[in-house]
Amino acid sequence: MNNNNPAPSPSANVGVGIKCARSNIFNVDGLPTQLQQQLNIDYASIRAKDVLVNPTEAQLQLLKRRLLDRIADSCGETIYEIGVGEDGSDSGLNAEQFEASMETLRQLSVAIDADMVKLRERPSEKGKIGQFLLRKHIDTTDFMEIRVAVVGNVDAGKSTLLGVLTHGELDNGRGHARQRLFRHKHEIESGRTSSVGNDILGFDGIGNVVNKPDHGHLDWVKICEKSAKVITFIDLAGHERYLKTTVFGMTGHAPDFGMLMIGANAGIIGMTKEHLGLALALAVPVFVVVTKIDMCPPNVLQDNMKLLFKMLKSQGCRKVPVVVRTQDDVVLSATNFVSERLCPIFQVSNVNGDNLELLKMFLNLLSTRMAGSENLPAEFQIDDVYSVPGVGTVVSGTCLQGTIKLNDVLMLGPNAVGSFVSITIKSIHRKRMNVERVRCGQTASFALKKIKRAYLRKGMVMVSPELKPQACWEFEGEILVLHHPTTISARYQAMVHCGSIRQTASIVHMSRECLRTGDKAHVKFRFIKQPEYIRAGQRLVFREGRTKAVGNILRPMPHAAASPYRPKPAKMQSRAHNGSNSANNQQRHNGQGSSSAATAAAAAAAGSKDPGEDSKQNGGDRREGSRRGGKRKRNNRPPINSSSSMAGAGASGAPVNGGSCSNPMEPALSEPKQQN
Repeated sequence: MNNNNPAPSPSANVGVGIKCARSNIFNVDGLPTQLQQQLNIDYASIRAKDVLVNPTEAQLQLLKRRLLDRIADSCGETIYEIGVGEDGSDSGLNAEQFEASMETLRQLSVAIDADMVKLRERPSEKGKIGQFLLRKHIDTTDFMEIRVAVVGNVDAGKSTLLGVLTHGELDNGRGHARQRLFRHKHEIESGRTSSVGNDILGFDGIGNVVNKPDHGHLDWVKICEKSAKVITFIDLAGHERYLKTTVFGMTGHAPDFGMLMIGANAGIIGMTKEHLGLALALAVPVFVVVTKIDMCPPNVLQDNMKLLFKMLKSQGCRKVPVVVRTQDDVVLSATNFVSERLCPIFQVSNVNGDNLELLKMFLNLLSTRMAGSENLPAEFQIDDVYSVPGVGTVVSGTCLQGTIKLNDVLMLGPNAVGSFVSITIKSIHRKRMNVERVRCGQTASFALKKIKRAYLRKGMVMVSPELKPQACWEFEGEILVLHHPTTISARYQAMVHCGSIRQTASIVHMSRECLRTGDKAHVKFRFIKQPEYIRAGQRLVFREGRTKAVGNILRPMPHAAASPYRPKPAKMQSRAHNGSNSANNQQRHNGQGSSSAATAAAAAAAGSKDPGEDSKQNGGDRREGSRRGGKRKRNNRPPINSSSSMAGAGASGAPVNGGSCSNPMEPALSEPKQQN
């Protein structure tokens, strides 16, 4: 064999490992392993299938280095296959060779401080082949994190399945399991999720679930301390009225995978296709979970499965559906899932627990897809803002690249005028656990120093000063119109979702005169409200009602001019002023016309000499009874001293004081003076 050939890439197999779409090398031992060093190492001597049977000392060192590199590429774990070589020989080992290879792999796992778990063993052409999971030991304050977005139509059983998985108790068939996950009172009453919920499922080094509810509640800190890998479920709303929230959860929370839930009895209805299309548009790999199989007749389940297969194989999806029934199917699906073509399908029941163990095993084998590098300058996108008593302002989100540590100084922005301010990280929490740093691909919460809650909003970013961030009013993108009832032309406005950004944008210019369903074009957008921080290559979703378009950002335009100043509407200006304008608005709401005209008429009827003074007094009296800001008060009746009442009082010879009085006795006391 020619030893001058370059070494295979990390995804090429000594065995078949979970491929990872990261562009960096994970920091395993605290020191970054450079890709260039890997390319200079010749692995030709360890490519045979029987290299683990009786390796030399040099081969052991190469095997150890290769395992560390593969674990680094897959962010802390890898799947190693015994009995398969890269030299083209037939696969399979006899019983003695297989046992010797297992023992050698066990020694290597101890040497690199990792756990080894046997996943499956299967026969082959010349003996046996085995697959083993190697997971590196990590510090108790650190863990691998996988984000899974849970989508599907309303009543598909999303929250119920998460309640069963995270709390370890089966459902009673009447919604008992989902009650623990709801955040709002109206969600408990209606049984429907309306907000973005987060739930975690922890696995230890050998793949056992560590979630142990304490009096019905989960202690996230204990789970994270015991876990080597944590699955974060992003529970999204299934109802159509909450589509805006669901789109934000899919774009802003940066999920690694999507779990599409389908009710076995209802089938593909409602928002199922909508959510699947959204996941495909954002290039999120999807696996399907069919629930409620315990209450569904076999013929209905079979018909719905046929429709599901037809949809996944259609021209728009181009997936390869695989129904998972055994542990071998789970390992096969997990090792080939990140190619984004395979779509595993699980049939589960939350009441009797059918196939839930297979689903947990599959979740344990998933590997992160987040691209980025720890050596690049830090970038963190904010998807939620809180004000915590005793702590101050807290932001949560996802670290897209780099590493953020305590007391780091970052640039926060952009604000309404597109500028960034310098801030200091006061404390860092991951899953409610206090940590000292957060790496790319991980979610975290930061407490910020000297920043008010009112200054922050969703869609802001915290970046390293090295990046010299600039906000953009305009950007160019390439979009594909998935659906539009008529045509899209210039000056069309719709909501743009890009990461955690959610803002209305207007089309300034297009490469085509108009766009219809299925058209693709280069489009120049302009934000309506305020500038945003965006990067080339980000995915965007462009929607307005039933209109949907997806695409990529091609070129941000940070030097575009800001939007011209737009004064407040006349109605808002009149409310903003104090004085007679407020009274005019109040009279207009009461249907009495201008307050000055009404007051002048009242003064004339009462014989008043100074109508301006009366008008001032009347206006002040009405302001006293109205709400701040000139808002209309319900069932507001005309004041006692209106023109009709004053005219009536003048006709009867009763004295009029020209304005309302706080003391009802004052007109009587002033009677002799006016009569004199």
